[in-house]
Parts: sequence; C-alpha cells; structure tokens
Amino acid sequence: MGEMAETAEISERAETEPVLHDRVRRLYLGGLAVALVLLAFAVRWSLIRYDTADYRYFLRPWYEFIGQHGGFRALREDFTDYNVPYRYLLVVLHYLPPPPQGGIKALSVLFDAVAAYFTYRIVALKYPSRWTPAVAAFVVFMLPTVVLNGAMWAQCDSIYASFVLGGVYHLLRRQPWWACAFIGLALSFKLQAIFILPLLLAMVLLGRVPWRALLVIPAVYLALDLPAILLGADPIRLLTIYPRQSGLYPEMTLNAPSVWQFFRGVRDTNVMHNAGVLVTVLLVLTLCLLLLLARAELTTPRILLVATVSVILVPYVLPSMHERYFYLADLLTVVLAFHLPRRLWYVPIGVQFVSLLSSIPGIFETPGGERAVGPVDFRVLAALELAMLIAVSYHAILEFRRPERAGRPLEPAA
Repeated sequence: MGEMAETAEISERAETEPVLHDRVRRLYLGGLAVALVLLAFAVRWSLIRYDTADYRYFLRPWYEFIGQHGGFRALREDFTDYNVPYRYLLVVLHYLPPPPQGGIKALSVLFDAVAAYFTYRIVALKYPSRWTPAVAAFVVFMLPTVVLNGAMWAQCDSIYASFVLGGVYHLLRRQPWWACAFIGLALSFKLQAIFILPLLLAMVLLGRVPWRALLVIPAVYLALDLPAILLGADPIRLLTIYPRQSGLYPEMTLNAPSVWQFFRGVRDTNVMHNAGVLVTVLLVLTLCLLLLLARAELTTPRILLVATVSVILVPYVLPSMHERYFYLADLLTVVLAFHLPRRLWYVPIGVQFVSLLSSIPGIFETPGGERAVGPVDFRVLAALELAMLIAVSYHAILEFRRPERAGRPLEPAA
C-alpha cells in the first residue's frame, strides 16, 4: 500500500509541476511586459519638458489664443492651420489641469498607444500567440521617431497615423465601411492620410470596397466640422483648409528624404512643383492599373505590401513634403516585417534610420536658435529611402506573381 501511495504522489507531482512551471512563466512574462511598458512611459516622461521651436511659435500661441478667446468660443476664429478636430482637442486641454506643453504631448502619447494597439490587431491576424503581436506593438510604441515625434517634438502625427492603421486593419477584416470611417477620421486630422488612398482606390477597383463606402470619408470629415460651424466658424475657411495648407511652402522639399533632394539647384519651383504633383498622380494610377491587370486575390501580405508601397511612394515623389511625412512608413514597415519577416526584416530598420536622421534638424536647435544641421547629407538619405521603396516594390511584385494557394487569405468579416 505504501508503494502505491508513493507512486500516486509522484504521479500527482509530475502532473502539477508543468502547471506550476507554466504559471511561473506567465507571471515572469507578465512582469516583464509591465516593466517594459513602464520603461516606455518613463522615457517619454523624461522628454516631456523639452522645448522645441514648433511648440514655442505655433502650439503654445494657439493654446494661449484659446484661453484669451473664451475656450470653446475660440473655435469661431481661424487661429491655426490645423483642421478643427485637433482644435477640439486643444480646447478640451484648456479645461484640464495639466500644463499646456505636458497636455499637448500627452495627447500624442495617447495616440502612440492607439497606433500600438492597431499594430497588435494587424499582426495578430497572422500569429495566434499573443506574444508576437505584443512584441510588434511594443516595437512600434518604442520606435525612436514615434517617441520623439510626440513626447519631445510635440507633433501629433500619431493621431492620423493610428486611424490609418485602424483603417488598414478593417480592410484586412473585410469591413470596408469601418475602414473608410477610420480613414475619414485620419483625413480629418491631417491631409497626410491621403498617402494610404492608393491602397483604398486599388481595393475599390478590384471590388473589395464598394464605391458607396467611399462616401463615408467626406461624411466623417463634414460631421467633425459641424460643431465648429455651429459655434460660428466660417464653413468656407474650414472646407478649404487643406488647399490653403498646400500653398504654404513653395520649397520642393522641407528636409524630407525625397527625390527632390537631387534637384536642389532648380529655381523654377512652380513648374517643378506642378510636374511633381502630376508625376505622383500618374504613378498612383499606374500602381492601381497594374493591380487591376494582375487580377490577383488580395491576401493579407499583398494588402500590406501595397499599403507600404503607397505610404513610401507618395511622400517620396510629392513636392513640399516635411521630414515627418514618412511617419506612416515608419509604422507600416514594422507591421509588414512581422508578416514577412524572412524577406523584409531590414526594411523598417532602413526606413527608421532615414526618418530619424531627417528629423534631427526639426527637433534640435543650435545655440543661436537656428535649426541644427543633420549628420548625413539628405541626398544620401533620399537614396536609402529609394532603396527601401525598391525593396518593398520588388517583393510586392514577387508576392503578386505567387500562385493563389501560396497567399494567406483575408480574414473573414467579424
């Protein structure tokens, strides 16, 4: 009897030990995840007091204008070149206790987290385990350009970019109406959301998105303008804010690592500017035509490849781009690399390197108050960005030439 009891005890211990080991492993990984998240926020907190020229000359005066003109009543006035959804957020901040600089940066950090969330959801479409999508989300959350853009520079590119990622996620889930709603939100915050429109147009032409779903984009845009109009804002000024924005900068490039870095000596910028816009339109239409002629099934990797090509190609050839306009490329190249790790692992590294070095003049100043000089010639950065664009385009061509059975099908609609 004693031997039987001992055998039963050993058997029970053998069954219990793997369970305990699994619990310890989960606790360890959970603790590590919490520590990394706290570290990510600690890094941002250390940068929150950094003062930039963009904050001093633009964001702080806008915030002060709101206080001087009665909070929400300030929405009647045309005090910034940003569209009204961002003005709403600034007005709300006016009624909250955080100081203006900390509050403005906290807004961007909040949407850093939203971008990480949609990264998690997109990567989770491929990996059933929660840890791989969590790693992808953390990588996006801790990208140097993402950390610096909001917490240090006080820019708000994470807002529109997170909504674009949400739109891409819903496209992958075969939810075109939700996708267009998210893209409408992104476009309402910043015009740079148009960088994803080649993907949306291609999916419309291929029948993946119904034409009528596109009406959601202007509907969302107009709905967000309506509160300001009801408060007395000039509707014409609001509806024409993006055309007016596009005429603010006559330069062919504003520290963007684009093709126009190779045409610095051109003086007739008006002719070159129009030519650049025309070339961009032709390239986008050519991309859509090639996808239409391919008549291939739009699998998850193919959609992500087209999306990534779009968000690199458009700001690369379009004139008057800022260095920050490759922000979407920074995020989507990470997402794409997690879906195609063996083929494109190096692309987010190259794109991040270019974006980070391009941002240095905008973030840092010399002791005399002028913008710093980047450590690398922008023509070198433009060449490297072109190399990344060619790499993604090449793998997109390979992916579309694969047999249909080789692709991963789109996730079913929820």
